[in-house]
Amino acid sequence: MDFEAEMKKKAEAARAASRKLSVLPTGVKNKALLAMAEALEKRSSVILAANEQDLEEARQKGLKRSYLDRLMLNESRISQMAEGLRQTAQLPDPISQGDYSATRPNGLEIRRIRVPLGVIGIIYEARPNVTADAAGLCLKSGNAVILRGGSEAIRSNTAISSLLAKAAYENGIPEGALQFVEFTDRAAVDVMTHLSGLLDVIIPRGGAGLIKHIVANSSVPVIETGTGVCHTFVDASADQAMAVDIAVNAKTSHPSVCNAMETLLVHKAIAAEFLPRLAAAMAEKHVELRGCEQACAICPAMIPATEEDWSAEYGDLILSVKVVEDIQAAISHINRYNTGHSEAIVTTDIRNAHRFQREVDAAAVYVNASTRFTDGFEFGFGAEIGISTQKLHARGPMGLMELTSTKYLIYGEGQVRG
Repeated sequence: MDFEAEMKKKAEAARAASRKLSVLPTGVKNKALLAMAEALEKRSSVILAANEQDLEEARQKGLKRSYLDRLMLNESRISQMAEGLRQTAQLPDPISQGDYSATRPNGLEIRRIRVPLGVIGIIYEARPNVTADAAGLCLKSGNAVILRGGSEAIRSNTAISSLLAKAAYENGIPEGALQFVEFTDRAAVDVMTHLSGLLDVIIPRGGAGLIKHIVANSSVPVIETGTGVCHTFVDASADQAMAVDIAVNAKTSHPSVCNAMETLLVHKAIAAEFLPRLAAAMAEKHVELRGCEQACAICPAMIPATEEDWSAEYGDLILSVKVVEDIQAAISHINRYNTGHSEAIVTTDIRNAHRFQREVDAAAVYVNASTRFTDGFEFGFGAEIGISTQKLHARGPMGLMELTSTKYLIYGEGQVRG
């Protein structure tokens, strides 16, 4: 297959559609989003049948449990996808919103408004829900989108994207605005990353290897979304029962996602009392603990941690544990090993809470809450296009506003510059 020709054809159609989509009334976009949500729920059996085929093939390949968890769909997850589309429909439309105005001494009136980015390419792995989330956010923010999912989820993604596109086009979205790349050959990804002039930005979602490859090879601007080496620091003053609950949730509620905790740091003053409680709670959830020398001395059942553990994104029921001297040591460890995603402190010391939030370098910094809340849906964005761990042009959960740029509108009465 001539991947270059096929990808260029899709991109040209998306570019043409984006111009119409950028000026589409909010009501039309919202109606389409609601129809897309209804289509997912009404045809969930089609999606689940396709997903089961993907899962069976993944099992035969011997893919690990965490990967299967990311791939798996059920009625609840499909309902969450639909609810994300409905919430997106209810959110204010960012397009044409003004965020700056001024009148200059020469009488020029200057306004700044939000406008779509244009055509967005999304390259992602093994998360079929991304298909719906990305489509909804891109369309609501006036952007055409080209979706390229992983080969392991090809049947699921094809079913979802087909249902979404049909519902969108039947309800006023211009043809070509929502496209899915059906071919799984990796050559298509390399072609996609070199469609400068047709794609305005590429957003990769997946493991470190995928993101690194896209960043290194793309001639289209890239917004990096995060690998997540996330930490929780249990301070000396922490409510220990609360700390156990937060740690268990952050590690075990969905261990394969990027906002799951990978390393737990414990203040030395409470380590002897706290770590046995933590170990017992984690044992109930079948979590493997890998500890520093001090942690292993307190809980001998822990596996000794290596240097590699402190920077590992396990994506599984594995947790590294380190006893630290104080809050400064915790902050230093986090800023050395984290990926700029999500970090948490459990404490009753308000000064330490403020210091932790001020000095830790990450997109989301929590006090007395699980890192698992770093999510567009939980933040009230309807859904998310990804969690950006870079600082340009967006950081943290990327919702509608992060999928826009700006335009300046200037009104004059014959002014000329001297």
